[in-house]
Amino acid sequence: MREDDVLAAVRELAPALRERAVEAEAQRRVPVSSVKELEETGFFRLLQPRAHGGLAADPAVFYAAVNEIAKACGSTGWAASVIGVHPWHVALYDPRAQEEVWGEDDSTRICSSYAPTGAVTPVDGGYRLSGRWHFSTACDHARWALLGGLVTDGEGRPVDMRTFLVPCTDYRVDDVWDTVGLRGTGSNDLLVDDAFVPEHRTLGYGPMAALACPGHEVNAEPLYRLPYATVFTTAISTSIVGIAEGAYEDYVAAARERLRVSHGQRAAEDPFAQVRIARAASGIDAARLQLSRNMADLYAVARSGEKPSTSLRARARRDQVLATERAVTAVGLLVENAGCSPMREGGSVLQRAWRDLHTGRGQAANDVERALVLYGQDALGIEVHDPML
Repeated sequence: MREDDVLAAVRELAPALRERAVEAEAQRRVPVSSVKELEETGFFRLLQPRAHGGLAADPAVFYAAVNEIAKACGSTGWAASVIGVHPWHVALYDPRAQEEVWGEDDSTRICSSYAPTGAVTPVDGGYRLSGRWHFSTACDHARWALLGGLVTDGEGRPVDMRTFLVPCTDYRVDDVWDTVGLRGTGSNDLLVDDAFVPEHRTLGYGPMAALACPGHEVNAEPLYRLPYATVFTTAISTSIVGIAEGAYEDYVAAARERLRVSHGQRAAEDPFAQVRIARAASGIDAARLQLSRNMADLYAVARSGEKPSTSLRARARRDQVLATERAVTAVGLLVENAGCSPMREGGSVLQRAWRDLHTGRGQAANDVERALVLYGQDALGIEVHDPML
């Protein structure tokens, strides 16, 4: 299987995903049939290491596939971007952990909840975890979870931030996801009750930021020399831009036929609608092109064997949050000019996109002001210390 074949297969699958968008919302999770068909395209293997049946593909192919999926169904695109990026993360772990995840079944999927909301207790040989982790997208379709946690010293002061790799036998899913937007992502809570996690199934943010992880010993592909923060946040923003692009295409197609009752003219002949279309298209294009440029530049650095500069990381973070902002703004322009019909109960593509985008905008990765401060600090010569770079 080649990465280009995967992208072509995803594009062929898109119409079926679009037809199931309403079903995804009704079920509050991505339909099993959609996950199965995405698996058959090879999508989930794009960022998986070759040593475990993956393609270790050019990240541009992965993000292009996410964009196609999100254009068809926002919830499925969001879930695919999150589940699809986790093999990349697991590839950074100790080889023993990778073998535990993929040794018997290299199609195993992993979910996550990175916010350190549970309790972590150091013990001999590892850690014990207990508590509730929120918003684990598509967790019903996964058999392992990546859970964030703070490691503290004897006086309760945080000394390390780590991610713990936990099998589904050590957690249970609490079905609490009931939202207005991204309703079909199935982002439920995970409950852990005193589970032991051996040291080799944990990974600190320090090694990831330094691009010096245990998994690099066995996964030498340049894909795994990319910054963690950029890989993950770009996945989120790519799905958001894809949602906006799908809404834009639907809006333009509808506007060609729509009659504006209040003005007695076709919407397509309204110059103000034409201006909004132009502004929305430009915002979406700018978002997509900047995301692509930054990842291409980072991948070129990785292929050269060098480490990316802080300035390049900061630029990627800047453009990632602004891509989300542009996508939300673009669809807002279209909604304001679409009349009341799209807001009827039952929902249209435009309404669903509007709801999905405003929900996705609230994800921690899309904290615009915080990311822009990082870029401004770097531009002004102030040393930047942040795990999100």
